[in-house]
Amino acid sequence: MSTAATAIARRPFIWPSARAIVLSIAAILFVALCVLPTLYMLGVSLAGADGGFSLDNYRHLLTDARQRDLLLSSSLLGIGTAALATIIGAPLGLLLARADLPAKRFLRLALVVPLVIPPYILGLAWIYIGGSAGLLARVYGRDLLSSWTYSLTGAVITLSLGFFPLAMLATEAAARRVSAHLEEAALLVGPPHRVLRRITLPLIAPSIAASIFIIFVLALSEFGVPGLLRVPVFTTEVFTAFAALYDFGAATALAVPLLVLALTAGIAVKLLIGERMITTGRSTHAGLPLLLGGWRALAIGAVGLVLFLSLGLPLTVLAVEVGRIERIVSAIKTSSEAIANSLLLATIGATLIIALAVLLGYGRARARTRLRGLVDLVFIVVFAVPSTVVGIGLIGLWNRPGLPGEIYKSMAIILIAYLARFVPVAALILAASARQLPVSSEEAAEVAGAGWLRSFARIVLPQLRNGLAAAWVVAFIFAFGELGATVLVSPPGESTLPVRIYTMIANTPSSEVAALALMQASIIIIPLALLGVFGRGQVDRL
Repeated sequence: MSTAATAIARRPFIWPSARAIVLSIAAILFVALCVLPTLYMLGVSLAGADGGFSLDNYRHLLTDARQRDLLLSSSLLGIGTAALATIIGAPLGLLLARADLPAKRFLRLALVVPLVIPPYILGLAWIYIGGSAGLLARVYGRDLLSSWTYSLTGAVITLSLGFFPLAMLATEAAARRVSAHLEEAALLVGPPHRVLRRITLPLIAPSIAASIFIIFVLALSEFGVPGLLRVPVFTTEVFTAFAALYDFGAATALAVPLLVLALTAGIAVKLLIGERMITTGRSTHAGLPLLLGGWRALAIGAVGLVLFLSLGLPLTVLAVEVGRIERIVSAIKTSSEAIANSLLLATIGATLIIALAVLLGYGRARARTRLRGLVDLVFIVVFAVPSTVVGIGLIGLWNRPGLPGEIYKSMAIILIAYLARFVPVAALILAASARQLPVSSEEAAEVAGAGWLRSFARIVLPQLRNGLAAAWVVAFIFAFGELGATVLVSPPGESTLPVRIYTMIANTPSSEVAALALMQASIIIIPLALLGVFGRGQVDRL
């Protein structure tokens, strides 16, 4: 016995590898920045007025008739948006994957643009079209659509025109993965329309269903559009409970149904698409072409109509509302500080997001443990947490004695909010890119005596440059348009462009607000266009 103990005592300590240390630090940072705010909110919701354990917040949630109405309106918003966005997006994805459309790469890029324009800008355009003082009211001399504009229906239409690219991209990616061998064999015994219905659609259905769940959760989590269109839902109620009443417990309890739905949807997405979540490969055999024949003109017209409604009309209405170029110049001058803050913070935030996400994505792509599926689920659920919930959680964590107070009082808290919100989606994009890299190159470097840090910097990162560029652009776009968390954590006297636009709507001439919104949309579209031109297909992976 003593001999065995002596042998164990004499065994040399084995230091963990550089790879293990770096990836562990990345995981700890992810938990601290992205997961902890949500866990904190859940803990606060279980505390009573005396600080002890209490279910009063949830008891009020279940017994209050207003809360039941909020649950109904939130559910209808999510279901309606998911249904309409899928009806629009899924056929477009099938057309992009299989049909012979002109300028297909340009069409794909243009159809992705509504997804990256902040939804509240689309909501603002909807108000300028159908509001009581909107374009239609001015043209016809009377109010025509304001009752529809400020309604659940208006919110569903607005969010659907912003989120349909998710269903489109999911459908296209799934359709490209279907092997032509299966469809060609089916053609031997059936016509093309039957092959499409019985073979192709069942094979791509899981990916479409996954996109439906994602759209559902994103619609539930949206704050800007329901706030603008005066639709009472849980996200706006969470904001009111905190901003007006400063009631952490009530705000968190209101957010719990959204968190439960996010978790449920995340599990459903993971079960439906599994490892395909981080796989971007296509079938080596192209799928069956979709022969449109006489329907080709109708298909092109349908694509044009969607582009007009989701992109052309909103931007045109904003431009009409601005009127003159001088107003844009004036708006830029009066809001120059907010514009500079947004550009600087989005640039720094996107860089920090990628620095952390590339390690998380690499670790996920190289993971061999059975728990790797749980990592995907955590990424999805954390990204689906409503921005207002994240903002309140960050305030609770950072605005307390014993912590560096200057962080909460400075613009650094906005960078932390960006990290908390967008690291998960960047990590999923980079995990998909890292999954495509051969392990053999790293193994060869290890055999040659190179350490992991050197091989990661000299071998892995150069091969990930396209994925890094795509993820950085996505992170910049999302950070530049972030509203829900930023409006809560912005220090007094400081502002970003989205926060300034949102707070100016009530008491500022519409031309100035429209000028800033149009400029923000333009700044977002430019990097996406550059990615589409130079990214060699990376837009397909957004």
